[in-house]
Amino acid sequence: MAKPAADGIRVIATNRKATHEFHIHERFEAGIALVGSEVKSLRDAKVTISDGWVEFRNGQALVHGIRINEYAQANRWQHDVGRVRRLLLHKREIAKLGDRTQIQGYTVIPLGLYFKGPRVKVELALVTHKKLYDKRAAKRAADDQREIDRAMKRH
Repeated sequence: MAKPAADGIRVIATNRKATHEFHIHERFEAGIALVGSEVKSLRDAKVTISDGWVEFRNGQALVHGIRINEYAQANRWQHDVGRVRRLLLHKREIAKLGDRTQIQGYTVIPLGLYFKGPRVKVELALVTHKKLYDKRAAKRAADDQREIDRAMKRH
């Protein structure tokens, strides 16, 4: 188990493919409603968030696709691994994000999951999908920068 940083934040999981697949426009922090065995499993970092997405329905924000594996010592009080979980946001934040996702092409995805003190937080992002040529351009720019860095180091 990793030790918490000086600011009390301990990262559980990150969505590394998000920056490759999406253009990130805005970032938000939200709480998440969990049951006890889910928190225990998160302390062991047994979670996958790469397929997660957020739906806005009936004035609530619901996150789909986050898989928190079962906690071995929970016995018969196990949680459902792929259940839909409620995000804890203010009404105005839910309304703002819900309105923005109604615009064609925008979606909200989780970028990271972390402990902030004793609470579990989710970093959310308002994103649009990258086209194939955008991905190629980003890869080309990273390769060019790597070559520049190598040349500067040699001379």
